[in-house]
Amino acid sequence: MPSAPTSPASPPQHRPLLALLIRLGAIAAISTMTALVKLASAHGVHLAEIMFWRQGLTIPIILAWVMATGSLAQLKTNRPKTHAVRGIYGMIGMVLNFSAFIMLPLAEATTFGFTAPIFAVILSVILLKEKVGIYRSAAVALGFIGVIVIAQPGSGHIQPLGAAVALGAAFMIALISIQVADLNRTEKPLTIVFWFAAFSTPVAALFLPFVGKAHDGTTWALLAGIGVVGTVGQLLLTAALRYGAVASVIVMDYSSLIWATLYGWLIWDQLPPTATWLGAPMIIAAGLVIAWREHHLHRRRLEAARLAEKEAAL
Repeated sequence: MPSAPTSPASPPQHRPLLALLIRLGAIAAISTMTALVKLASAHGVHLAEIMFWRQGLTIPIILAWVMATGSLAQLKTNRPKTHAVRGIYGMIGMVLNFSAFIMLPLAEATTFGFTAPIFAVILSVILLKEKVGIYRSAAVALGFIGVIVIAQPGSGHIQPLGAAVALGAAFMIALISIQVADLNRTEKPLTIVFWFAAFSTPVAALFLPFVGKAHDGTTWALLAGIGVVGTVGQLLLTAALRYGAVASVIVMDYSSLIWATLYGWLIWDQLPPTATWLGAPMIIAAGLVIAWREHHLHRRRLEAARLAEKEAAL
């Protein structure tokens, strides 16, 4: 998956506080977008059309920005194949993510999304051949116990298909985060977001003749909001990974439960049931343990590298 061709982007800077603040803003935007997606679906808009407007509006927004700033050249890339793969993963992830929010209450869909760090640990073992110690192993187990508490298999409390789709979305988010972190080594956030939209919009457009239809003003406003707010959120998500490690910035994702609960209450008069309040802290605690452990291991690797440099200089 990773490749290393030369690109004009400057190397990413490690600015953890800025990364956390950017991620916090990104989560607010993405949470708002998911509420708009659920509303658009309730207005009768097909998922494929929602995805088309989500991605299709990104292209003119970015083009207008780069033309106004005279920075069109920054959209150039020497990694089209990597962007194409990111486009495929991104489309799959978006289908699953939007479907989860359409099928489940916002708070439950959001909480299942918190399993992304857990899947990131599993993927690090499979793809990166990392060794996982007792802390992260225990966190993975705790996280999945939290999932069972919320889902209550066999109780009918939560739609099983919706829960499976939400977990699939979390898996794809973990996979995409690893890939975006790789792209951030050589590409700017604007470049990554633009090429994702460029690859995914034509695919979504193929379905428009079959699912597209006329809408009223309110529905068009919802679709426009999905495109604009989603673009802002995606730019911020990508920028956060440029200034901070995945394991560190992903901690801010837990603020989305606040937004999901607020929107669910204000718009749908829904509040999370007791099972969600019991399981969510388990999943959040698992994610925090993973983030803490990743940060600790990152510092140890940096210290080892500095020590090696000093010894080499002697």
